[in-house]
Amino acid sequence: MPVTALHDSAVRGFASDNYSGVHPEVLAAIASANGGHQVAYGEDRYTARLQELFVAQLGEGVEAFPVFNGTGANVVGIQSMLPRWGAVIAAATAHINVDEGGAPEKVAGVKILNVPTEDGKLTPELIDLEAWGWGDEHRSQPLAVSITQSTELGTLYTPDEVRAIADHAHGHGMRLHMDGARIANAAAALDVPLRAFTRDAGVDVLSFGGTKNGAMLGEAIVVIDPAAASGLPYLRKLNMQLSSKMRFVSAQLIALLENDLWLRNARHSNAMAQRLRAGVEAGLADGSIRGVEFTQPTQVNGVFATLPAGVADRLRTSFRFYDWDEARREVRWMCSFDTTEGDIDAFLAAIARETTAG
Repeated sequence: MPVTALHDSAVRGFASDNYSGVHPEVLAAIASANGGHQVAYGEDRYTARLQELFVAQLGEGVEAFPVFNGTGANVVGIQSMLPRWGAVIAAATAHINVDEGGAPEKVAGVKILNVPTEDGKLTPELIDLEAWGWGDEHRSQPLAVSITQSTELGTLYTPDEVRAIADHAHGHGMRLHMDGARIANAAAALDVPLRAFTRDAGVDVLSFGGTKNGAMLGEAIVVIDPAAASGLPYLRKLNMQLSSKMRFVSAQLIALLENDLWLRNARHSNAMAQRLRAGVEAGLADGSIRGVEFTQPTQVNGVFATLPAGVADRLRTSFRFYDWDEARREVRWMCSFDTTEGDIDAFLAAIARETTAG
């Protein structure tokens, strides 16, 4: 007997692309993987097929390790890249620094050396603020750099920017990790093959995200350079990220990668963010919207803006979204694979109403 729905499926919001459901093609893939027996812990045909798909995307020699979630991918991936005395340099806004509950430090035992940035992006010059102290026994040794693509502020690294960071990191004997929780949105916006800004640009280990792009759960740690990581099979188990029924995690990522569903979903969510921004800009131009200012370029599926006092709370009575920097009334509006034009237009009407009220 089906479980009774406990929520109103007509309710939409702009808080997070984690709020959306599972794409129907991904649900169908889970159902197709069901039935009968498959070997547990990754020795199944679906996980083998997933390996083939990552090789097709990134080239021979890569190896993918499915995990449950993005924090697991980042923690286990970075842990595999560093000795106990190692540290990773990241932007101050990085998910591993502010949104993972201290898991990199407490679970992986990894020191994060964070660098303030205006747009969420690292540069070789910013990396050098923390890339020092090698050989000093009193300092955690900077041995890896982690960048997020797309960043937590919705900005993008070009392939050339990734290459510059990789070359700089490698020149100092450091490895490069990429947090790709929204990597599909980056690939869709850049309109280049995945390997153009990962393998070909010098990334060593990649966290490949699926949950924010239509999966129920599941990400993958993709080792691009085998020399950059060690012990991953053991670390995945040690960190409670080894799925016994891995075929159901792998099936979801297969559904995304086959027939380019991952890119179709991302192109749609990116387009909805562009529609939202364009609608606000048009409202500001004709006076139907007042007092909204954008704080970051809208390059993927997130819009960052400041609102007049009180507007955010009034809007949230109908549409949920998060404050990003409450002190300056900055908010974040995220679009998903299932955001519709009607959702955007209804939200724009609410913004117009609330910013001109009184």
